[in-house]
Amino acid sequence: MLTSKNIKLLTLLKVRGFHIIWLLGFMGAIAVLYHFDIIDIAIPWLPVSVIGTAVAFYVGFKNNQAYDRMWEARKIWGGIINDSRSWGMMVDAYISDTFLTESSNIDKLNAIKKRLIYRHIAWLYAHRSQLLVTTEWETPHEKVKSKAIDYQQKQFGIGLVGDEITRTELKLFLEESEHDRLIAHVNTATQIINEQSRDLANLRKQDIIDDFRHVELENVLRTFYELQGKNERIKKFPLPRQFAHMSRIFVGIFILLLPFSMIPELMKIDDWALWLSIPLSALIGWVYVMMEVVGENTANPFQGLVYDIPMMSLCRVIEIDLREMLGETDLPAGVQAKNGVLM
Repeated sequence: MLTSKNIKLLTLLKVRGFHIIWLLGFMGAIAVLYHFDIIDIAIPWLPVSVIGTAVAFYVGFKNNQAYDRMWEARKIWGGIINDSRSWGMMVDAYISDTFLTESSNIDKLNAIKKRLIYRHIAWLYAHRSQLLVTTEWETPHEKVKSKAIDYQQKQFGIGLVGDEITRTELKLFLEESEHDRLIAHVNTATQIINEQSRDLANLRKQDIIDDFRHVELENVLRTFYELQGKNERIKKFPLPRQFAHMSRIFVGIFILLLPFSMIPELMKIDDWALWLSIPLSALIGWVYVMMEVVGENTANPFQGLVYDIPMMSLCRVIEIDLREMLGETDLPAGVQAKNGVLM
């Protein structure tokens, strides 16, 4: 997630500068053909401007839908934060010796609380890891853009976009035998919640919780399944590709026609205006390309790029809150923004 008020020009050029280069090259090549009278095509400005207006409306509508997907994902993670705190509060209050006939060892109860809360933290990291698995329609899947993506992840991700940290965290929060069993499943996050449910059923049999508390805790687990499913829906169902891909084609058509209208129009002023048309046409084309790029990246909020929902930061916030409920003081530091990006 971008956190800085403004994006530095140097950063923008490093990440998206190649668009300016190919646009200048394309516009320059067409200008040279006009200069040496190899071509004399002159498309009237009116039809090109009509196409440009239509493309702007189309791309704008796509970007609105992309923002809706991003904002929905952030609201879902907000729900995960709230319900995680509720889970910690209820575990802390409900796991007690209230219903036991014999006095229970306080250390045993604390161990149960820690197990339930730590397992939930493991669910957070497992869920995050699964959301970062690249799909075929997401940007990191496109080999042409791999260099820009590598730059973003190394410059801003500080290793937080990789899966190695998730594997480390899972080992910290799951018992060894449980870890090896759960990590082998296709959907580890789903199985972790199911393991929580089994644990609650066992606690009910031991009369550590009563029916009411059992049902209340199970309801919270159900909300985690709902929130996980909503995130998976966004991840696994893209912005309709026939809609998103046509946007790219329309932008390409506009950029292709642009110099054949802009250059002859400016040549009417004077010969030197031919060369002025190169940066002007490239600038107009770059604006349209960037509108398309911004929408495409925003539509997929779980790619491991700088535009993502800051899942690592949110997971760490929840981890700190829950471990403080256990009375722990040796807590990890919160994830801070690096170079204006929060991962």
